[in-house]
Amino acid sequence: MGADAYIGLMSGTSHDGIDAAVVTFDPAPNVITANTRPYSTDLADRLLSVTNEPRQAIDEVLGLDAQLGEAFGEAALAAITEAGIARQAIRAIGCHGHTLHHAPSGPHGNSWALGDPNWIAEATGLPVVADFRRRDIAAGGQGAPLAPAFHAFALGHPRENRAVVNLGGIANITLLPPAGPVSGFDTGPANTLLDSWVREHRGTPYDTDGTMAAAGTVIPELLESLRADPYFQRPSPKSTGREHFSREWLERFQPGRWRAVDVAATLAALTTTTVADALRPAGPERVLVCGGGVHNPVLMAGLREALPGTTVEGTRRHGLDPDMVEAAAFAWLARERLAGRPANEPAVTGARERVVLGGLYSP
Repeated sequence: MGADAYIGLMSGTSHDGIDAAVVTFDPAPNVITANTRPYSTDLADRLLSVTNEPRQAIDEVLGLDAQLGEAFGEAALAAITEAGIARQAIRAIGCHGHTLHHAPSGPHGNSWALGDPNWIAEATGLPVVADFRRRDIAAGGQGAPLAPAFHAFALGHPRENRAVVNLGGIANITLLPPAGPVSGFDTGPANTLLDSWVREHRGTPYDTDGTMAAAGTVIPELLESLRADPYFQRPSPKSTGREHFSREWLERFQPGRWRAVDVAATLAALTTTTVADALRPAGPERVLVCGGGVHNPVLMAGLREALPGTTVEGTRRHGLDPDMVEAAAFAWLARERLAGRPANEPAVTGARERVVLGGLYSP
């Protein structure tokens, strides 16, 4: 054929199918072939249903997507100013976005994070890498957690069996043996349930210094019921989110029967015991903790108690601010995307193969 060919894909408002054309431009457009692949009846009906939803909900989500993108762009510009470096020194921005929905299982799993990268690129004039999860999902993976490859790069040790624990809304672990593949998965809730409970009963966004959980006593009956959720026994690869461990999930166990401080103590224990259960088989010598939970003395003490003989400490001792490990991970993932290097870990996500992650949005 000679000239470079490109494929154009289009789905119109008729909901009848996908138009695909193979085209060259040497020098004028030349359509080599074109066809329409019809949608199945089920897919066409679902598309029609979604597009017929009241516009208010759609406008709200899309408006948030743009507004968050603008906010991410402003945050990037502020970081450049604070760093005192020229904007041209930045090769690219890696943006995870704000997860709206994460449902990776099934034949057509999906994950959607808000924060339109087009707005970030427009605001900063820099290349943006975003939408990291969905390529891994397309390759059969969970699309999460994605930080383990970075954890191995930044925190692995050639002679020490280590693990990294991220205590964000959801807890995830990365197992870093001195030899052998990196592995890891989401263990379950870290702060999401506790934060929700504290907001409801104390009006604060989280349990500052663990004071509410520290004032209570673990309720064995409730902890046992919470730990019986099938997710905790499910083998990896696995990932989860607020879609599963929601306030509605907690309400099934009628937590209002007990003192609020005792429920808080129990939710903290749910985090520490399920994380420790996930770590124990690997026998790490050192556990490096990052995420907001590193500042909760109750969570840190609970992990140390559940893992006797193991050093449990924050990542700051190893040169990484525990509050910024995830952000650093996505900067690194942007670097890998520009270099064209695969950055997922199939042993972690369950993907069929290693793939290059993220879409590139030019300024």
